[in-house]
Amino acid sequence: MTVPMKSASFLCLSAVLGLLATAAPAVAQSRNPDEAAARSSRPRVVIQPRRHRLSANARRECRARLVQEYRVSGTVIVPQMQCWWE
Repeated sequence: MTVPMKSASFLCLSAVLGLLATAAPAVAQSRNPDEAAARSSRPRVVIQPRRHRLSANARRECRARLVQEYRVSGTVIVPQMQCWWE
């Protein structure tokens, strides 16, 4: 009994896709559910000035911009941030 070429290629393709579908979720899942939650949550950072006391309404203002830096590999554009307390 001969199997037509289209049927044979369909069987091979479905077998490969079946193997990939069963293997991919096992790799993507972590062993510990708490580990995945810890990776996704970001820590809270509290910024306080060192030199002088500020009022309760004090805010930290920042200005960000892109500047050119000249490096051995060539000129690159990098972000710079300047912050102050108001």
